[in-house]
Amino acid sequence: MARTWPKPPAGTRESVPLAPWTTLGIGGPARWFLETGSPAQVEEGLSWAAERRLPLFVLGGGSNLLIADEGFPGLVLRIALRGIRHEPWNGAVMLEAAAGEDWDPIVEQAVSRGLAGVECLSGIPGSAGATPIQNVGAYGQEVSETIAAVEALARDGSGARRFDAADCGFGYRDSVFKREERDRWVILRVAYRLQPGGAPAVRYGELAKRLEEEGGEPDLARVRRSVLALRRAKGMVLDPDDPDTRSDGSFFMNPVIPAAALDAFLERVAAQGIDPATAPRFPARDRGVSPDGGNRDGGVKLAAGWLIERAGFRKGHRHGGVGISTKHALAIVNRGAGTAAEALELVREIRRRVEDRFGVLLHPEPSFVGFPGDPLAPGGDG
Repeated sequence: MARTWPKPPAGTRESVPLAPWTTLGIGGPARWFLETGSPAQVEEGLSWAAERRLPLFVLGGGSNLLIADEGFPGLVLRIALRGIRHEPWNGAVMLEAAAGEDWDPIVEQAVSRGLAGVECLSGIPGSAGATPIQNVGAYGQEVSETIAAVEALARDGSGARRFDAADCGFGYRDSVFKREERDRWVILRVAYRLQPGGAPAVRYGELAKRLEEEGGEPDLARVRRSVLALRRAKGMVLDPDDPDTRSDGSFFMNPVIPAAALDAFLERVAAQGIDPATAPRFPARDRGVSPDGGNRDGGVKLAAGWLIERAGFRKGHRHGGVGISTKHALAIVNRGAGTAAEALELVREIRRRVEDRFGVLLHPEPSFVGFPGDPLAPGGDG
């Protein structure tokens, strides 16, 4: 007797193109697609996917993703949970945001209320639920500095759990949700501990220089405006009139190497006919887990964009329907008809050439969805 499968939850659609749901604008269709506006709907979708033994992908704001041209063969669960609230807490303000809330309006709201802690994270696309997964950071500030708690629902049906900040294992663009807890949870809500009347974070050289040129004492609103201007100049603020913003933002993380490896790196720079003094490097302020999963205790942070350009990839470089932004060497952009296969070819070639010339392996920021195996392996799928 043929098995009778349970009916999909109300609102589930079939063969939904995923490209329009992403900032890069690349990706084939989802076999099944369900947009969820409540925790109960999330739970229903998880239960149905488990009963059908379907692969599951949780979609938020659609940034930091590269989806395969073939699409996704299971259920795409789009998190559209809404709601923001503020509560005083031990001299601070706890801002709690549902996972589906767009991130930049949260930052704008915090700044307008005089709440410090996320002002340098202005203009970053995506949703609140993605911020702890990626430990979103920019201009010298990371969201882990303010996250107090994360509420998540187990995909296996075992219920909800609260993760305190210490449980999240934050590292550079990293967290337990990308490592040992990967694919085990759906984030429902995030609580950020913000400081009323707090001073803005001005730690990043480029930002500090801009503020100094403007003159006067920087406040939260000025820092937000300056960050947005800097990001806009690099094509890092979503703008339908700017083709360079059809991207995942920075595709590669700035690599961190052990301090003991710096001399060898500078020797390789000199071997390329480049003055080693021009190679940007900074003390790695953060401690935690490195992108390759190893332990890290400080080190030296290099500039991925500098490495990419010195490896021969100019801003505006094209590869089929994709390319490198004309404004920022870290951004892979869709020129209008790009494919995931083309993006992967370009990414692999960038990584190979940087490693060959400088002995540094670049690690991507985005997640890869719908690819069998390792899409970045030589000759890998894609």
